[in-house]
Amino acid sequence: MDHDHHHHASPDIPAGTETAKDPVCGMTVAVKPDGRRAVFGDKTFHFCSEKCKARFKADPWFYASGRAAGKKKAAPANAQYTCPMHPEIVRDVPGDCPICGMALEPMLPSDEPSEELTDFTRRMWISAAAAVPLIILTMGELVALPVRDWIGHQVASYLEFALATPIILWAALPFFRRGWDSLLNRSPNMWTLISLGVGAAYLYSLVATFLPGVFPDAYRMGHGVGTYYEAAVVIVALVFVGQVLELRARERTGDAIRALLDLAPKTARRILPDGSEYDAPLENIMEGDRLRVRPGDAVPVDGIVIEGRSSLDESMLTGESMPVEKSSGDAVTGATINKNGSLVIEAGKVGADTVLAQIVAMVSNARRSRAPIQGMADRVSAVFVPTVVGIAIFAFVVWLIFGPEPSLVFAIASAVSVLIIACPCALGLATPISITTAAGRGAQAGVLIKDAEALERMAGVDTLIVDKTGTLTMGKPKLTDTVALADVAEADLLSLAAALERGSEHPLAEAIVEGAEAQGAVRQEALDFEAVTGKGVRGTVGGRAVALGNAAMMQEMGLDTGAAEAKANTLRAEGKTAMFIAVDGALAGIVAVADPIKESTAQAIRELHVQGLRVIMATGDNERTAQAVASKLGIDEVRAGVLPEAKKDLIDQLRREGHKIAMAGDGVNDAPALAAADVGIAMGTGADVAMESAGITLLGGDLMGIVRARKLARATLRNIKQNLFFAFAYNAFGVPIAAGLLYPVTGLLLSPMIAAAAMSLSSVSVITNALRLRRVDL
Repeated sequence: MDHDHHHHASPDIPAGTETAKDPVCGMTVAVKPDGRRAVFGDKTFHFCSEKCKARFKADPWFYASGRAAGKKKAAPANAQYTCPMHPEIVRDVPGDCPICGMALEPMLPSDEPSEELTDFTRRMWISAAAAVPLIILTMGELVALPVRDWIGHQVASYLEFALATPIILWAALPFFRRGWDSLLNRSPNMWTLISLGVGAAYLYSLVATFLPGVFPDAYRMGHGVGTYYEAAVVIVALVFVGQVLELRARERTGDAIRALLDLAPKTARRILPDGSEYDAPLENIMEGDRLRVRPGDAVPVDGIVIEGRSSLDESMLTGESMPVEKSSGDAVTGATINKNGSLVIEAGKVGADTVLAQIVAMVSNARRSRAPIQGMADRVSAVFVPTVVGIAIFAFVVWLIFGPEPSLVFAIASAVSVLIIACPCALGLATPISITTAAGRGAQAGVLIKDAEALERMAGVDTLIVDKTGTLTMGKPKLTDTVALADVAEADLLSLAAALERGSEHPLAEAIVEGAEAQGAVRQEALDFEAVTGKGVRGTVGGRAVALGNAAMMQEMGLDTGAAEAKANTLRAEGKTAMFIAVDGALAGIVAVADPIKESTAQAIRELHVQGLRVIMATGDNERTAQAVASKLGIDEVRAGVLPEAKKDLIDQLRREGHKIAMAGDGVNDAPALAAADVGIAMGTGADVAMESAGITLLGGDLMGIVRARKLARATLRNIKQNLFFAFAYNAFGVPIAAGLLYPVTGLLLSPMIAAAAMSLSSVSVITNALRLRRVDL
């Protein structure tokens, strides 16, 4: 809410005035005949401001029914700003990073273009406009425009001074401010180098223009004193070009998050108690509201279907294109798309609690996390800037002593060139911009990356541990076989088994009950129901004593299962769980239940093998069932009968053997193991989106997600290495040439302007390369 007024009458309302309470902000207002008012139902409401009135108009029932009063006043989300390269820097107001001098950007990407981008773009155009006449003045004679000879050298120098000064003192001000800050903060960065270089070139030119006698030998060049105004201005213009391109690209890295934010509709169709419905603003939707989702609409919030059936496209969550059937009682997720039917849902999680909001939070956190490989770039930068300043001073001195006449001019040129070409901005950008782009690309494919480190480690993993239930299999058992051993018909067996299992809590029980209903078995009730822990269930059905359970239960009843064991073992070898049924003290049959394997699993395991991963299945199931599933899927190794606690020990043991391990688990009991692995992969099926212990969360609960995550991780790491190469290569080649190393051999000197162009180019090539990740094929 916008106001936080006291609820008693405002002091400026005279006593005895009729007052009313503003239904939107709760403020007490005087009732005036010409005041702001609105009628809803049979009541008139009065408002303190047009803003409150407009909000009332958008959703009158919400405020008029008093529903708004129950809404927790959300603290306004304070936008915080952070540095893209140094995520430990967090500020409440925008500014520059004290470490590297980059502009801080909002933690959650907003739709407003960054102020810095608009400002820098303007400065860039003005610098460019001044650079053109300067270049013509200084280099005109090369293209048969000897402007200097026409107007005379002194006048030309004054003209250059007039053109360059506003650029250096006004346009380049942000550079000098950041350069100065870098000295105050004792963290030398690219701005230190740029401001030193540009400042030196400008100051030298000033002296040469107004006190030419200081440099007598320079006169022998026959041109008056050479100045560097044009170099200083062109450098400033080029740095702006690089900065503007970089800022634009950094805005694009937030696109993936913006695209996610745009998935959620802005309004929701609320159904009132009297049955009427209208579109209300999404932020007014509260838990328990009834909402209509029409065909083709996006589901507004997370909730439960209360009436209607339809299929939903959940690909934004899982990356899977198959629509999912939903009917009464099923959970739906905000931002998924309703295909053909109309649904009425009850709102469950709203606002920041929805799955979508958590995905957005996760992606933006990943953008701010640091990859270990980045630490290397930072260490290099810390040594790099002082080294470069050293080389520049060294080059200056050497030229001054041994250089040809006019040695001072050459000395300044080479020192400025060294300072400019060595700017490490490309180096600092190399990692974060790739990670940011990758996190966004992953989110579109249902792969959420919690931090940069997880992504980097995922690229180096060689062993994958998966849990069987719910990861390889559907996690929902189905009845597969009914075998009659005595003269009881199969249909009767099923009917008896289902009657018993209706009372049971066991996960396999549900499979038997559903299977029996699907096959049309007669429904019967069980009396004297009793569950024997670890063995099975028994009771009386239609006057017959029925027991359903494992071999241990049959032996306890004094029944010999020997003859039936062979049949049961065949079933078990197919990966099924077999249970015996006894009727009136005689062994009557076997029912078998299996957890079907997900369709995508076999292909995913083939792809993981192609990527060089060893797949180990760790499961609580018995050895036989586990082996059956493993051989069907081509899994490398099976650890059966493993309790959740033992999974962590397995990981510790494998890590001691020197393996890099990814563990994929589907929930709460796997948390310790997920945290112990090099990379924890949570098979998020909705509720676990915010799983803290996992570095990577897959919104679709199947193995193809791991294949995607692995491809993304490798592509990202490759991309970062390419970026670091680009960044270092320019500097490594450029610095010696700029220092004049080739001059004695080839007479080649790198002009400060070319140095500035190379520096901007290195940043631009790093960014362009990183943005390729947006199109990586997963």
